[in-house]
Amino acid sequence: MSQQMIFVNLPVNDLDASKKFFTELGYTINPQFSDEKAASVVISDTIFVMLLTKPFYATFTKKEIADATTTSEVLVCLSAESREKVDELVDKAIAAGGTASGPTQDHGFMYGRAFDDLDGHTWEVMWMDPAAVEGQG
Repeated sequence: MSQQMIFVNLPVNDLDASKKFFTELGYTINPQFSDEKAASVVISDTIFVMLLTKPFYATFTKKEIADATTTSEVLVCLSAESREKVDELVDKAIAAGGTASGPTQDHGFMYGRAFDDLDGHTWEVMWMDPAAVEGQG
């Protein structure tokens, strides 16, 4: 059975600035699926973020495009290998121009922080103790 993939499509105001932001977090841009209207950010082998200029994004929907700085349209959550990796990614995002979003969540077996990217999309980053995932925690 082939592995399922996810492509998160996000409207952005400034494609070049958004590409720079995500590369500063350590992700790469796949030039094969990028041009002046869109950029494919490779998060992992199965997770991709398509950054689309707002006019290009509008060609895929008849709905009004949400202003993510004032309206929540999606919460994207990424897992991390450890508490330290959560902090590392969120700290990189803030250093790259993002903003902290909400308080740190520390439940012992689960730890998370969040940031808003340059366009206001909220990204949650979380770690969960593997023993808790397996029902042992």
